Amino acid sequence: MKIILIIFMISVVSSALCGKDSDPLKPMKAVPSERQINWHQMQFYGFIHFTINTFTGKEWGYGDESPELFNPSELNAEQWAKAASDAGMKGLILTAKHHDGFCLWPTKYTEHSIKNSPYKKGKGDIVRELKDACDKYNLKFGVYLSPWDRNHKDYGKPQYVEYYRNQLRELMTNYGDMFEIWHDGANGGDGYYGGDNSTRKIDKKTYYGWDKTWAMIRELQPGAVVFSDAGPDARWVGNEQGFAPSTCWASINPEGMYPGIADTKVLGNGTPGGEVWRPAEVDVSIRDGWFFHEDQSPKSIEKLLQIYFDSVGNGANLLLNITPDKRGLIPDEDVKRLKDFGSIIKGIYKEDLAKGKSISVTSVRDDSGNFDGMNINDGDRQTYWSAKDKQKESQVILDMEDNTDFNVIRIEEYYPLGQRISSFSIDIHTEDGWQRLHTGTTIGVRKVIRFDKVKADKIRLNIEDALAVPTISTFEVYNAKI
Repeated sequence: MKIILIIFMISVVSSALCGKDSDPLKPMKAVPSERQINWHQMQFYGFIHFTINTFTGKEWGYGDESPELFNPSELNAEQWAKAASDAGMKGLILTAKHHDGFCLWPTKYTEHSIKNSPYKKGKGDIVRELKDACDKYNLKFGVYLSPWDRNHKDYGKPQYVEYYRNQLRELMTNYGDMFEIWHDGANGGDGYYGGDNSTRKIDKKTYYGWDKTWAMIRELQPGAVVFSDAGPDARWVGNEQGFAPSTCWASINPEGMYPGIADTKVLGNGTPGGEVWRPAEVDVSIRDGWFFHEDQSPKSIEKLLQIYFDSVGNGANLLLNITPDKRGLIPDEDVKRLKDFGSIIKGIYKEDLAKGKSISVTSVRDDSGNFDGMNINDGDRQTYWSAKDKQKESQVILDMEDNTDFNVIRIEEYYPLGQRISSFSIDIHTEDGWQRLHTGTTIGVRKVIRFDKVKADKIRLNIEDALAVPTISTFEVYNAKI
């Protein structure tokens, strides 16, 4: 009898501590995988474009360039990694091979590589140098291996696909864990091709056998997100200007999409209620070109901030390219710009003015405590509020207690269950009553909104339409120096 009583008391205490049981919220059709969730949390990372083109002044090398041209005198991968870390980046992706076919590691599958350059008398390995530098500065590492190769004699033939996979395998087995494997859509055209100097066309849908290549990546780098125009894990946003559309769904219908074949509008906007979770990545360079050119300068702080809010702020990840010069160093001007930019971004999120403030909501899914309004601003993005089933229109009111200055709001859905909200607005309460501050469509993984500074004692989020019952995990308010 005593044992039964003890078990009963433990059960009562556990119920009080953990809350009542509740019906789990049904996920949307498309939800992120664990690797995609980890990728979303990175938000901002860097690209490194550095190869033969840096020395020829070209953006796309023809493939006939001699490895003897590649001779950086002061290359320092730790300088690259520190600049990225100071900018607030969470990782770096290295262009291990661009379209010209020159390889930055001593691959055993071609002589067109760093092993036949003057750099370190042919003993260099920039993939290794940057991976080690990333480890030192706690950055994740990834690679871009161009599918198009204007140097290789077999490009356009089945033998080249085997060559390409062999090089991918080298990279994925010799350099530790990678967070992203990057492919682009530039495929086929004129090139050197081992001296043939011809134009070669390929069927972008079938030539590369992407399904087999991606299966190999899954086996060798299970945590890596695979990027291309068409995914399969992350998609191109459809432009290189540094923005995602304000309406940006992480889901998409993949039919008819291949690397190099995709509707740029669909890539940008995504598809509401789409079949697969394939979020957008925004790739843009800090200078006008992807490789270093003497006559270019880094973008201004104001432009970089605009890019940040138009990419990360619209739920995409930002991949910002940085360009080492002929010395193998990121120019001082760029280093300073990156550091200043990183300081500003870090300063935005210094103090969440909404944390712990009183929250009222239209309704709560149930009385278990698992979906309460206070989950919205508790500082924990793993907890969330949800309205009652079938209630797609809802309001959330944040009581700031006193008139408060602010100019940035960050909102997130609980996206592991899918993206739901399709229309929302934000109102502020001042001495003149309620006033409309912002009108938008999607929220998703995150929506970071900046505006001229306002003063209010209450903020109201109006969820006006959704594909399913909405969730909100985060509502943050900042008074930033921007």
